[in-house]
Amino acid sequence: MDVVPNSPEYFNALGRDHLPGHLGISILRVAPGEVDAELVIAQQHMAPNNYLHAGTIVSLADTAAGYGCVANLPPKAASFTTIELKSNFIGTARSGTIACFARMLHGGRSTQVWDVTVNSRETGTSIAIFRCTQMIIYPR
Repeated sequence: MDVVPNSPEYFNALGRDHLPGHLGISILRVAPGEVDAELVIAQQHMAPNNYLHAGTIVSLADTAAGYGCVANLPPKAASFTTIELKSNFIGTARSGTIACFARMLHGGRSTQVWDVTVNSRETGTSIAIFRCTQMIIYPR
């Protein structure tokens, strides 16, 4: 069976042997200008103080924004790279699943800007808000 480009299956396969796969990030939905993803919290996602590690949250949000960028590249673009990201942490979770919703705010020829919200799936608690700017790369 062939995997449909820019589908959740495509991105889950793409990340399987890289950081998203190592962390257990699952892409659930890819739509024009939107991506939904989640991660089931495990011990490896925790900081030594037993709170969810900020890097885990940023990795989930950045993965969703990055895959969203790939799925929404302008014509003739080859790739992208993140040029800025900002996170505000507002809560935490110690178990369960964290879910994120990424939404493209700006989809230009040279940059894209994505906002991502991260929440606890079980409690609905807000975990973080994240903004990411990506530079679009074109072949030389």
